Amino acid sequence: MQFVRLVLGGFVILGVIYICVSLYSRSVRREKLENWWDEAPVDGMTREAYIAEGMAKYEVGLRRKLIWLIFVIPPLVVGTIIYFIN
Repeated sequence: MQFVRLVLGGFVILGVIYICVSLYSRSVRREKLENWWDEAPVDGMTREAYIAEGMAKYEVGLRRKLIWLIFVIPPLVVGTIIYFIN
């Protein structure tokens, strides 16, 4: 029973970390897009459309998918440590 609580608690904590990292990464990407627009506006495109297009590319990009490793790497590390200690 304690092991189940530990695992569930761990995944809740990892979920909170995932949400924080995901929101931070999105805000950094959005800020970069805004800065790129300010430096060199694209003709025939509004600032909002440019940012929306850039964020749409971000949503299907590799960086967003790599953030999911937050749920994979820590359990693997803990499992490996437990395996080698026992």
